[in-house]
Amino acid sequence: MNAKKPNVVYIFSDQHRADAVGYENDPNVKTPNMDKLADTSLQFSTAVSCMPVCAPYRASLMTGQYPLTHGVFLNDAQLSNQAVSLGKAFKDGGYSTAYIGKWHLDGPNRSEFIPRERRQGFDHWCVLNCTHDYNGSKYYDNESVLKQWEGYDAFAQTKEAQRYISEYNDDKPFILVLSWGPPHDPYKTAPKNYQDMYDPQQITLKENIPEAYKEKAREELAGYYAHISALDDCIGDLMQTVKDKGILEDTIFIYTSDHGDMLHSHGETRKQRPWDESIRVPFLLQYSREFDDNARKVSIPFNTPDIMPTLLGLCDLPIPETVEGTNYAPHLRGEMTLQIDEALIMCPHPFGEFVRANNGREYRGIRTERYTYVKDLNGPWLLYDNKEDPLQTENLVDLHEYEQLQKDLDQRLMRLLKQRKDDFLPGEAYINKWGYEVDQEGTIPFKL
Repeated sequence: MNAKKPNVVYIFSDQHRADAVGYENDPNVKTPNMDKLADTSLQFSTAVSCMPVCAPYRASLMTGQYPLTHGVFLNDAQLSNQAVSLGKAFKDGGYSTAYIGKWHLDGPNRSEFIPRERRQGFDHWCVLNCTHDYNGSKYYDNESVLKQWEGYDAFAQTKEAQRYISEYNDDKPFILVLSWGPPHDPYKTAPKNYQDMYDPQQITLKENIPEAYKEKAREELAGYYAHISALDDCIGDLMQTVKDKGILEDTIFIYTSDHGDMLHSHGETRKQRPWDESIRVPFLLQYSREFDDNARKVSIPFNTPDIMPTLLGLCDLPIPETVEGTNYAPHLRGEMTLQIDEALIMCPHPFGEFVRANNGREYRGIRTERYTYVKDLNGPWLLYDNKEDPLQTENLVDLHEYEQLQKDLDQRLMRLLKQRKDDFLPGEAYINKWGYEVDQEGTIPFKL
């Protein structure tokens, strides 16, 4: 099949932080297929999750918008159809569209059938709104009959993606989005042969994990890495299917994640936090026809809303006016140099695993190639020099010798907020604006 425009295989996992791969020199994890993909890909070394939590990322992926525009700044909020979505834009551009796996954009009922008009332009459909029961995972296709993935769901979802690619015989190009639930907790649920690959006592810990958390961190990291190694085999299988189909040259193949996982670095867990373990994600883009399978680092910050316009740009498709992100395609092709100095990160309203009782707070910040700077409602909160201090152990906020740097970064942040028309209000203002019904901790109650 020789599509005039490239196919797109967009694979993303849930909660896979950027450094938990072999090609980033993690001493523990085994990811030979990801490492092989990295050897032939553009590696976005400062890929950032703008709002590092599940549903907000997905809404920004689907719309190319920031959370305060599309309104999904809480998990289990429903994404509207007001913006031209990723699926709709590709469909309008002559593509077949497919989505397999976790959705998490259809409101608080996580097991409800999602009708076609709420699928954001995707036609081939094997989806559940949200589950992390990886060995008892359900889904719907085009019929409102609940089905079950066989065994470990990432394996079964990968086989469905392989089937879709292998049997695809349309003259049109396709976009296939595959959304895995792992390595999101529960950690100890990967197939046993993958869990057996990792002995908790042999795990080498990062030095930013406090002593009191080390035993728990080893146990959880062993399970986390087991999930990642399972997904790594899935990537190898998918790559082989693309090759066997004879479409490798004409396929944009991407692996990434929605956000990271603290896993007890800085004494913190899960996501939503502004540290690198939470906000930085892997992002590998292979496109043989365009980039000749040469590994290349893309170091300028690349944010979630930039994904949709960049994919459309690489496929020479129109970018909807509703998109707020930047098209990186001309930069990647060497046609121009983008002057992107920072990626905006945010928490408009703390909720879920980052509630106020757990040190959750509203924040806005920027991640540059070198620095992280974050403010909460009380003022400057965090400042790190990630080149000199990659583990982010020394907070430089309000230190005299960094006064000018802090001032410069603050001005850059405030300029971004002005561009985004973000007044940085207390979270309740946004809850009231969007009319969300939340519990006493600010979280939308969901139904399994």
